[in-house]
Amino acid sequence: MSTPVSHSLINRELGILEFNRRVMAQAEEEGTPLLERLRFLCIFSSNMDEFFEIRVSGLKEQMRLNPGIKGPDGLSARQAYRQLAKTSHALVAQQYELLNQSVLPALAEQGVRFFRRSRWNEAQTAWIRDYFYNELMPVLTPIGLDPAHPFPNVLNKSLNFAVELSGKDAFGRNSGRAVVQAPRSLPRVIQLPHEVADCEHGFVFLSSILHAHVGALFAGMEVLGCYQFRVTRNSDLFVDDEENTNLREQLQGELPHRHFGDAVRLEVADNCSEEMTAFLLDQFGLEREDLYQVRGPVNLVRLMQVPDRVDRPDLKFPPFVQGVPAAIARQPDLFKAISRGDILLHHPFQSFQPVIDFIRQASEDPDVLAIRQTVYRTGTDSELMNQLIQAAQRGKEVTVVVELLARFDEEANINWAQKLEEAGAHVVYGVVGYKTHAKLALVVRRENGRLKRYAHLGTGNYHARTARLYTDFGLFTCNVEMCQDVNDVFQQITGLGDAGEHTYLLQSPFTLHPRMMEAIRAEAERARAGEKALIVAKMNALVEPKIIAALYEASQAGVQIDLIVRGVCALRPGIVGMSENIRVRSVIGRFLEHHRVFYFWNGGQEDVYLASADWMDRNFFRRIETGFPVLDPKLKRRVINEGIRPYLKDNLLTWEMQPDGGYKRRAKRGRGFDSQQFLLNVVAARAA
Repeated sequence: MSTPVSHSLINRELGILEFNRRVMAQAEEEGTPLLERLRFLCIFSSNMDEFFEIRVSGLKEQMRLNPGIKGPDGLSARQAYRQLAKTSHALVAQQYELLNQSVLPALAEQGVRFFRRSRWNEAQTAWIRDYFYNELMPVLTPIGLDPAHPFPNVLNKSLNFAVELSGKDAFGRNSGRAVVQAPRSLPRVIQLPHEVADCEHGFVFLSSILHAHVGALFAGMEVLGCYQFRVTRNSDLFVDDEENTNLREQLQGELPHRHFGDAVRLEVADNCSEEMTAFLLDQFGLEREDLYQVRGPVNLVRLMQVPDRVDRPDLKFPPFVQGVPAAIARQPDLFKAISRGDILLHHPFQSFQPVIDFIRQASEDPDVLAIRQTVYRTGTDSELMNQLIQAAQRGKEVTVVVELLARFDEEANINWAQKLEEAGAHVVYGVVGYKTHAKLALVVRRENGRLKRYAHLGTGNYHARTARLYTDFGLFTCNVEMCQDVNDVFQQITGLGDAGEHTYLLQSPFTLHPRMMEAIRAEAERARAGEKALIVAKMNALVEPKIIAALYEASQAGVQIDLIVRGVCALRPGIVGMSENIRVRSVIGRFLEHHRVFYFWNGGQEDVYLASADWMDRNFFRRIETGFPVLDPKLKRRVINEGIRPYLKDNLLTWEMQPDGGYKRRAKRGRGFDSQQFLLNVVAARAA
């Protein structure tokens, strides 16, 4: 990275690119199963798409509105953009070289082949011709560009083809250019029949089929060139807090415009003519540094379907059986099980099913009077949401806080909100100006003539699919004070009133940031007094300047600080006189590291907090988040032994951050230790 080390903070956008570099490195690892290497390349593409849709579009807005203002990293928007553009181009070039020179040839050796046009045999050519005329041509609409047919409004991230033509059509027109848009309903990768492919798994790209037959769309004209292209647009939604009277209606009006925001990136095939490239850049109002010429399909994200369509377990991560806590295995009645003591779930090593069962049992139990839950991301097909709907239909008091502004999940959440309301549930859209990102569920049950509360608190979303891919902790409890705290948070969100005092729960935007600052400073005071002082924090991102400043001060006081930050980290570790006692590592592996764990030595008491929040400005000040202590000593020890120690010991999946913001793989010392495989062995394989 070229950011000067003299500045105490690292640029956030450049930090995100460094994370994406580490993701792509998983595709380079020969030890990663082959189809998983392809999947990591697709994940890298998906990450880069979102990076341009949100972060780059935001930088471009800054360049337009406040070009001279410098960020906390000391860079203006223009300076940051120049650096990220240079890095992005290098990463994309590396990605396609890896795809073409390593991953695809290795897959071909294993009988998974992607056939290029130049290598189709007679049988393949005939099958593909029939496929084009029967399946593609009827749904394609070629658009000739002339005064009556201006350049079409191209959808965000859609696959398109720019065609150069010669000759005149039936009406005597000769514009020389046309655009063909590939409908999103069409697959981007088509699997050939086994007898045609003459291999175990044969695929052909949609772009190759269209290139081969594009002439059929322009009868009587000569096709001089056909070039695939894809434009990425600003996908942030604008919601006016002052003018907003109905958030759902305003979002429903905004969502269609996401597909047609300002262009921020143009991807074209590397064979695209200079004339056509200049024409496309002009149409989208982009500069040369916004252009990405690639050697292969411009929409690699759509290759994500291939590993799922190839039945080769030997080329994928081995399957595993998720564990179930012994307390639940012994007592499937969750209310009885929780009454005997708090229960900790560690996903994905342990199943998410108990969380679904918690809501299902509450829905079916005649003694349950009320269910309250927050929803940030839950998916389009959610058993948990269906259980909430059934609970409302059964006459229970169901209140669901649906965050409509969960980026890229807005449409799904709007649909669930409508279904919940139709079933009779109370649906609340949080607090205007504050996203509800807390992960909370509360059940009120009548027992022995009295009301008793049960709660689930988590670090991750109520999303069954991602719970198999993301590492997260969840806690079941019926602790009276903790449940009262959870109830108070719901009361704040759904009603009106002061924040009030919580016994255990930490909450943004009120107490979470002050409590973290207080805990960091307390460790610094102990270090100055000559006592042992230790901080370990695991999270997805660390960018909040006051927290970083407090960590710098703690390091200078002698506190030993270990930070496990999966993604962007604006703090610079290892700088003498500022952060020499801080180590930052990032763990990238089969599962997405997602849980937030905050550990403070606290004179040997070892305070451990789990949270829904990263250490970011938005999480501390512009979101409703929760953090909660792990009170049960045995469960606290589990969090330390499963959520902290394996990651500090890891020397196979770990990248160590350098003072300049770059990362190096941790040098293997002794026997290799893979934190995620360790947890698969000791958590998934046992009833913990």
